Amino acid sequence: MESTKPAYKRIVLKLSGEALRETGARDTISPHIVKEIARQVKEVYDLGVEISIVVGGGNIWRGLAASHRGMDRTTADYMGMLATVINGLALQSELEQSGVPIRVQTAIEMQNVAEPFILRRAVRHLEQGRVVIFVAGTGNPYFSTDTTAALRASEIGADIILKATKVDGIYDRDPKLHPDAKRYEQISFNEALTKRLQVMDSTAFSLCMDNKVPILVFDMHQPTNVRDAVLGKKIGTLVSD
Repeated sequence: MESTKPAYKRIVLKLSGEALRETGARDTISPHIVKEIARQVKEVYDLGVEISIVVGGGNIWRGLAASHRGMDRTTADYMGMLATVINGLALQSELEQSGVPIRVQTAIEMQNVAEPFILRRAVRHLEQGRVVIFVAGTGNPYFSTDTTAALRASEIGADIILKATKVDGIYDRDPKLHPDAKRYEQISFNEALTKRLQVMDSTAFSLCMDNKVPILVFDMHQPTNVRDAVLGKKIGTLVSD
């Protein structure tokens, strides 16, 4: 009989903005994909896990890319942070319709849209059985949403960051270019650094390493993967101390 005892009590689920967009579609947010993500989150919520979510904004706006095309980097990054708010509200709406109590907390204050990020309030929401979505990044330019996930996970004392991606883990080489690329089941922070594996950007990775927050990188397109990850099943690649 399958065990339904979670391996983690409190998690941060990191979603890229691109994950909300269907390949080749004109719409920046796919209602179908948002509904599927909400279904997977509810599955984990029903297990009694405390869930927080950090979502990117790359399906709408990428600040770094815009700065490379001549826009002021600070302005471009603030626009990217606002894009994460749009994505967070889309997730909030779908999760509420699924019967999941939820709060959105923003690092850039906007009273009519979401709560301001206050650490103790966020922790209290989690303890009271509410899902919390963290939006607007860290509130500062030059920091990615990967760094936001690492920072919030460290602040709230999360057991793990579940980094949902388009690939099924971390490889020693690009599996698209090298069919014989090796996928790691588990790797240490030091090994990932030494081998220059692109797990997260350097700031995010350093935060996780310094605060001993493990990272599980897995394919989000498999419909049971979020649940399997929370149950401790061997999926993706675990980066740990």
